[in-house]
Amino acid sequence: MNFPFPSTLKLLILAVIILSSKNVFLGAESATLSTDREALLSFKSQISMEPPNALSTWDPNSSPCNWTGVVCNKLGERVVELDLSDMGITGSISPYIGNLSFLRSLQLQDNRFTGTLPDELGNLFRLRIMNMSFNSIEGAIPRNISRCRELKIVDMMQNEISGIIPEELSELAEVQVLNLGRNHLSGAIPPSIGNLSSLTVLILGTNTIDGLIPSELSRLRNLKQLDLTINNLTGTIPPSIYNMSSLVNLAVASNDLWGDIPNDVGVTLPNLLILNLCINKFTGTIPGSLHNLTTIQVIRMAHNLLHGTVPPGLGNLPDLQMYNIGFNKIVSSGESGLDFITSLTNSTRLHFLAIDGNLLEGVIPESIGNLSKVLSNLYMGGNHIHGSIPASIGLLSGLTLLNLSYNSISGQIPQEIGQLEKLQMLGLAGNRISGIIPSSLGNLQKLNDIDLSWNALVGSIPTSFVNFGYLISMDLSHNKLNGSIPKEILNLTSLRTFFKLSNNFLSGPLPQEVRFLQGVGTIDLSGNHLSGNIPMSIGMCKSLEKLFMANNMFSGPIPDTLVEVRGLETLDLSSNQLSGSVPPDIQNLNALQLLNLSFNNLEGEIPTGGVFSNISRVHLEGNPKLCLYSACENSGGRGVQLILISVIITIAVILTLCFTVGLLFYIKKGKAKAMASFDSSKGQQHQMVSYNELRLATKNFNQENQIGHGSFGTVYRGYLGEGIAIAVKVLDTHIIGSWKSFFAECAALRNTRHRNLLKLITSCSSIDFRNMEFLALVYEFMSNGSLDDWIKGKRRNSDGEGLDIMDRVNVATDVACAINYLHHECESPVVHCDLKPSNVLLDEDMVAKVGDFGLARLLIARTDTQSSISSTNVLKGSIGYIPPEYGLGEKPSTAGDVYSFGIMLLELFTGKSPTHESFVGGLSLKKWVQLAFPTNMEQVLDPELLSDIEKLCCDDQSISPEIRRDCLKTVIGVGLSCTSDSPNERISMRDVYHKLKCVKEVILKPDVS
Repeated sequence: MNFPFPSTLKLLILAVIILSSKNVFLGAESATLSTDREALLSFKSQISMEPPNALSTWDPNSSPCNWTGVVCNKLGERVVELDLSDMGITGSISPYIGNLSFLRSLQLQDNRFTGTLPDELGNLFRLRIMNMSFNSIEGAIPRNISRCRELKIVDMMQNEISGIIPEELSELAEVQVLNLGRNHLSGAIPPSIGNLSSLTVLILGTNTIDGLIPSELSRLRNLKQLDLTINNLTGTIPPSIYNMSSLVNLAVASNDLWGDIPNDVGVTLPNLLILNLCINKFTGTIPGSLHNLTTIQVIRMAHNLLHGTVPPGLGNLPDLQMYNIGFNKIVSSGESGLDFITSLTNSTRLHFLAIDGNLLEGVIPESIGNLSKVLSNLYMGGNHIHGSIPASIGLLSGLTLLNLSYNSISGQIPQEIGQLEKLQMLGLAGNRISGIIPSSLGNLQKLNDIDLSWNALVGSIPTSFVNFGYLISMDLSHNKLNGSIPKEILNLTSLRTFFKLSNNFLSGPLPQEVRFLQGVGTIDLSGNHLSGNIPMSIGMCKSLEKLFMANNMFSGPIPDTLVEVRGLETLDLSSNQLSGSVPPDIQNLNALQLLNLSFNNLEGEIPTGGVFSNISRVHLEGNPKLCLYSACENSGGRGVQLILISVIITIAVILTLCFTVGLLFYIKKGKAKAMASFDSSKGQQHQMVSYNELRLATKNFNQENQIGHGSFGTVYRGYLGEGIAIAVKVLDTHIIGSWKSFFAECAALRNTRHRNLLKLITSCSSIDFRNMEFLALVYEFMSNGSLDDWIKGKRRNSDGEGLDIMDRVNVATDVACAINYLHHECESPVVHCDLKPSNVLLDEDMVAKVGDFGLARLLIARTDTQSSISSTNVLKGSIGYIPPEYGLGEKPSTAGDVYSFGIMLLELFTGKSPTHESFVGGLSLKKWVQLAFPTNMEQVLDPELLSDIEKLCCDDQSISPEIRRDCLKTVIGVGLSCTSDSPNERISMRDVYHKLKCVKEVILKPDVS
């Protein structure tokens, strides 16, 4: 039955229904906000922070919408943003964060979060921004993150995230920024990343990603920034990548990428603004079309293997801000070799120019002064630039750094450099600059670092240097400066790192004002004519770690105040005229590692504590009036004091070995025999070469004749009176171990003769013109330099080519032959201990010879009266080539040499040093090669070898690819067999030699049928 309702009653019922529905709805919404509250409180329970009250507003009894870092939607119904960035938070990310189902922005960056990323992040379906950068999050990226389909920004930079890049990331169709840089990601870049059509920024730099760059990345039409820096990527950059017409930033620095840069780069990247290809293994030339990109702002190609010249067209780049082609093999020749710099005068926004570390010749053009007024950094060092520095360089008013070091620049320092008022670093070291130091340099009041060392500067040190109010380091060493040390420059209280005036002709006393150098770490005044007492005020230099004052004429006592320099690590006062006793409190300097007081007039009792308890760290020879406590007691008060027993032993050994070395070169051929005593020698003696003869042979040890510098001295080229070319290694007798190096080399080569060992002609132990000790070894001269120079491309043949495959096999076989001889064919086996490319030299016929036996050890069996010469446990060798067992205290062994040879062999065929900066995170040269061996060897071979291998032939017949590959496989296999971690698992040098010899024979006489 139907009853009519009054209209008022109908309205009342409708209102009740609406209110009831609203209450139900609000109750449901309150429940969901309660869920968000519980999720946030669970999140908070797993973290701590500094300051601890940073989240004090997170009161369980209040609405989350009022909490710090929390943002709710407009109706206050759900949490949509959580921003806790840079709040000093530690702890892990709670899985309960996945309950914030309405969250659109999650920003936890710049904290100290640890642990792994919870899988529950995949529940945040509405999330658009996820920023967890700069934490310590580890583990893999959750694959179900792909469920967050609305993500636009994913930033996990600078964490400890590992594993591979999940393929599932390709499902984030809306993502615009994907930043996974500076983690520990490995594996290859998924080709499916190319499906992220909205991507504008892709950063995968500083990981351990390997493999090739997938060509599918070319589908990222909106990409503006691509960063693949510091990975293990191989192969070439796919040409299709260059079709990304909107690319703004291409950064693939510091990988193992190799191959030529396409010449059409300027055509396929018309909108490119920033190009970064630094620290790779790119070969070929700089693409000429690159200079057609008229809007480009940054070109960075440093640290590659690029050759050829700088292509024309630099004048077409008005917006260029940075041009860096440093550390390649770019060449130029003739007086006008640097004229390409003139083209850059159109780039009025240029602020960074680096062409250093190349093979550029020529004169710096006068037009350099017309470069951009905002140019702040100018790197031109490490080339073959000659001529003088143009005065126009003073017009570059924006310069903050000027580095022209290590060229062949001559002439004087222009006064106009003093006009560069913003200059902070001035590097002119290692040139042939002469004349005086202009006083106008004192106008550079913002200078932090000045290096004028290794030139031919004369005159006095300008007192105007007192104006250097911000100077941190000063190096004026190895010049011809004279006069006294100005008191004014000792008032540079800003000096912090070093103050070097060594190897000049400075005279007079050291002023008391030295006390103002209170912040300096190193003071080096050695090798001058300074006299008078060492001022007591030296003790006020509280920050000193190294003090060198050797080879002067200082007199008087050693200042007692030196004991107040608590951080002193090295103190060298040798070869002076110091008198008095050794301050006993020196033994209380706990940081002191080296004390050299030799060749003075010291007397009295020698302390026994501290550094004096380790005789290898103390040098007291040449002070005959020094004595031990007991020796002083036994003198009966007559002042007759005994020499330290250890010094007697050292001198006796030195005299014995010197005499033995002399006899070595005077015995007739065929008459050499093991002698019980020196008196039994009947060989005809030959006069040792004198200091004066070597001085004349090297033109007074002219820097122009310097061909090398090692751990214990400097090597010069010279010619004896008969026109015989020689290499003279002048040892620095003040360096710890130089004497031991001298005797080790003589002992190792005394009874060794081999075509692949560097011939030691004679030696010289004498007094130089300063009445100082002079010690030198004279070798045959090797006209083709070191293997290291060839590997690094510093040397090439007359056709401009480097080492081909036959050259490398020949060198490897020569070295193996020499080491096999030392290990297995000598009367007493010899361990070289320092095998590396810089110690392998090449003669005019490219025959390799092993040199530098300064660390060598004879393996003499232990007897009752004779201990093994190899009994030392001191780490021997060079970083990267030292076998792992030496680091655990094992003695030098033939197996250690095998390891070093293996590393050198891998370097020879890959072109990559074991200390290359790409070998990080546990990756090494050996592991890198192992990953590619044997199926993908082309990925690790030196790019210069690849084209050469294709041309390899014998008797005008091409050698089959199978034979070529087998030869390379054998060579690389030998290198890996030599570098086993366990010395017992390494093959012997005899086996190495025979395997390489077989490879050589196969190449020379292959079966080409």
